[in-house]
Amino acid sequence: MDTPMDIPAVGRALATEAVHAGRDDLARQGLHAAPIDLSTTYPSYDSRGEAARIDAFAATGAELDGPPVYARLGNPTVARFETALARLEGTESSVAFASGMAALSAVLLVRASLGLRHVVAVRPLYGCSDHLLTAGLLGSEVTWTDPAGVADALRPDTGLVMVESPANPTLAETDLRALAHACGSVPLLVDNTFATPVLQRPVEQGARLVLHSATKYLGGHGDVMAGVVACDEEFAGHLRQVRFATGGVLHPLAGYLLLRGLSTLPVRVRAASENAAELVSRLAADPRVARVHYPRIGGAMVAFEVHGDPHDVIGGVRLITPAVSLGSVDTLIQHPASISHRIVDAEDRRGAGVSDRLLRMSVGLEDVDDLWADLDRALGAGSAGSVPSGAGEEWAAAVR
Repeated sequence: MDTPMDIPAVGRALATEAVHAGRDDLARQGLHAAPIDLSTTYPSYDSRGEAARIDAFAATGAELDGPPVYARLGNPTVARFETALARLEGTESSVAFASGMAALSAVLLVRASLGLRHVVAVRPLYGCSDHLLTAGLLGSEVTWTDPAGVADALRPDTGLVMVESPANPTLAETDLRALAHACGSVPLLVDNTFATPVLQRPVEQGARLVLHSATKYLGGHGDVMAGVVACDEEFAGHLRQVRFATGGVLHPLAGYLLLRGLSTLPVRVRAASENAAELVSRLAADPRVARVHYPRIGGAMVAFEVHGDPHDVIGGVRLITPAVSLGSVDTLIQHPASISHRIVDAEDRRGAGVSDRLLRMSVGLEDVDDLWADLDRALGAGSAGSVPSGAGEEWAAAVR
């Protein structure tokens, strides 16, 4: 019987793939919903055959032919999600992990195993990604640069170039095609968490690796933690070997929830993006707001700097949830300098555009007028006596 990966999907639209990828074989099995396989181990009476399969995995990291062996080697439910995400990102394969940080750690370990410990990275990145690179916790060494300086920063031992676009939390965008060209033969890893494959597919612009904190938009409901790397099959094999050795596996229930989340991903991202665009328009015209950051490709993430105290805005929301994370169906707001990017050195943080007055908002699916009413009230709480004289239309021009 064909596996899900065997089913051709040439010409299918992204919305169709989101619904059907990873599920192509269900009807032939008399199923409609994907099953959840919770087994940690699987019976086999052919120990010689198992030895040969394990030898093959040890050599290449390729997915095992035949029945599963042990959950740390792979799980059928998780494999469905991996198949679907690879289809959406337009890659040969993807490899899922227990968190986004576990996924990034696996990439760094793969390159370090080849003696390529140097990383060139563009700020800003997610705060914990920044910390992992800067602290050298996995033996890596990082050179921080802007996109124009990437080519000059490359060394013989450079194993990776990393960028997040749109960036967390400033939403700055990078010309990925130009950056991929500057990387030469060094793999470019793009953190595509904010954009999702609905808004951009980095491999089409030359990236080799696409990273997601699947906890965010891919899951979409704030109830699952996961990470995934979409890539070619050769790199996927190395990632599977690291995952097996380190144990950063994704639980099958999380794989099921992610597969279900992908089916509504295009609808959720587009609806939330419409809300975000409307809020951007209102924030940009509000004299209590100094600057609004919103990417050209759109999306549901908004960042804005206030003239007043950002902590009062956080404390003033009632409908919007003041919390870390993003990409859920409900709207979240947080102060990056205090939470998501607190671990980044203050000077480096500010140098990357993460000001102390910046707020990051993940816009959800609520009615936009209800969201604005809550924001308007919270902005009032944080702006008493803080609006400078001459405030007016200049704020509308501050969107970028």
